[in-house]
Amino acid sequence: MSSKQPRQAIALIYDGQQAPTLSAKGDDELAEAILALAREHDVPIYENAELVRLLARLELGEQIPEALYLTIAEIIAFAWQLRGKMPMGFSDAPAAERDITPQLPGLPYHS
Repeated sequence: MSSKQPRQAIALIYDGQQAPTLSAKGDDELAEAILALAREHDVPIYENAELVRLLARLELGEQIPEALYLTIAEIIAFAWQLRGKMPMGFSDAPAAERDITPQLPGLPYHS
């Protein structure tokens, strides 16, 4: 007898103004449908079963918990970098070569 965990997937929506919100979640077939839709629309997919299990506990439309802000921010930043996008005023040059004045949160992003 197998106690294999079902395949799970979640989707987050982030508007740059508020914390990311759970927009979809599902197990097995629904999880596969969520992943297929993401692939169809070239949405980056990040695989982390433990994080998915945590976020799947949220209700649809609920914002991620504050304890996960840094983790999710790093994932979002990585996804933006994959697409060649950065926040306005961001530079990945060494600090000595750039203005390190802090940027206010919620500023628009550009590519």
